Amino acid sequence: MRRIIGGCLLGALVISITVLSIGSGPAKASQVTFTKDVAPILQKNCMSCHRPGEIAPMSLMSYKEVRPWAKSIRERVSDRTMPPWSADPNHGEFKNDARLSAQEIDTIVKWVESGAIKGDDKDMPPNPKFPEGWSIGTPDAIISMQEEYTVPADGEVPYLYFTMPTNFTEDKWIQALEIRPGNRAVVHHVIAYTQEPDKSGKVDETGGEFRRGRVHLGGITPNKTGVVFEPGVAKLIKAGSSIVFQMHYTTNGEAAKDRTSIAFIFAKQPATKILHTGNAMNTRFVIPAGAANHEVTASKVFDEDIHITGFMPHMHVRGKSFTYTAVYPDGRREILLNVPAYDFNWQLSYELKTPKAMPKGTKLDCVAYFDNSTKNKFNPDPANPVRWGDQTWEEMMIGWFSYTRDAESMKTPVSASSSSGQ
Repeated sequence: MRRIIGGCLLGALVISITVLSIGSGPAKASQVTFTKDVAPILQKNCMSCHRPGEIAPMSLMSYKEVRPWAKSIRERVSDRTMPPWSADPNHGEFKNDARLSAQEIDTIVKWVESGAIKGDDKDMPPNPKFPEGWSIGTPDAIISMQEEYTVPADGEVPYLYFTMPTNFTEDKWIQALEIRPGNRAVVHHVIAYTQEPDKSGKVDETGGEFRRGRVHLGGITPNKTGVVFEPGVAKLIKAGSSIVFQMHYTTNGEAAKDRTSIAFIFAKQPATKILHTGNAMNTRFVIPAGAANHEVTASKVFDEDIHITGFMPHMHVRGKSFTYTAVYPDGRREILLNVPAYDFNWQLSYELKTPKAMPKGTKLDCVAYFDNSTKNKFNPDPANPVRWGDQTWEEMMIGWFSYTRDAESMKTPVSASSSSGQ
């Protein structure tokens, strides 16, 4: 799986703007300018999210748009809070690593401190051309909730499940997918599943995350866009299946409506591997009141040879750190991913540059630490113990991972149809 499309420079948190004096006069040959030096960095790392209609709170597509944010940009790149990336660089190599290089950070700092000069327009490289509406490109199929859901102004909204028929008359190999909330202000997260019909052709439309025949398709938090899989690797949606959305809505003081959609691009070449989703989770923990560094563990032993392609740790606002460690059959231990400072506001996926072989019998150990103390500024209630629960003031401990099965390599690849089947 390639990198999740994104790489935002500034998050959705409100930050103060300090307006610097506009640079004037021609730039000197030695000066760092926006058009020649800074714009290429923003084009590579920021504009996919910082553009009209996308998840970032402001557009950074031009000097006029960037200029008022100059000092804030300098501060956020200098302390490496932006672009968001939480993996320890000492463990694993990831193809969607969003970190700026030391040279790129130094360039931005010098640009701001020298007056944020625009530079010569002829030095400005053309901005990337982004697809309209969907970050994955023009979809082959779009499936939406059949009706809008009204989110109340206040109170707790339990997880809701919405089922939509695909009307696919044949199996479909999915090369890219994107879940797009109708109203990001109230959609906390979405998890999409495929629901195969039973022998009678009917689909179970009742709620519940792990119903029989339901296969994890993908999910988003508010800071994620689309995902494109590597050539030859695809998700499979069987003919007659439906799509089930698990929707977590959060109220914000105003009633709102949402109609979330999912888009697919079908594989244009044969698929040789099916991409699966697994997890190691612990649902039976209790985090004591006031505990500043409480450990919760979960493990998964693989009963066949697989290759892990990526990770996504999940906790809520008390989440502090998360580590995946492989314990191989010969006893050797290897840290695959270490997230020393988990950030609930940026629940990232970490896609390996090279899939990691997990021989049969390998154990995947996940260790999470939680801060339920008053030192955690996001902690809603440090005076009480915390258990597993759906809402953000409760907690979760899930070590998601994506993988392919070695035994599932298709000797006769099957090409997906280019028709939408709708």
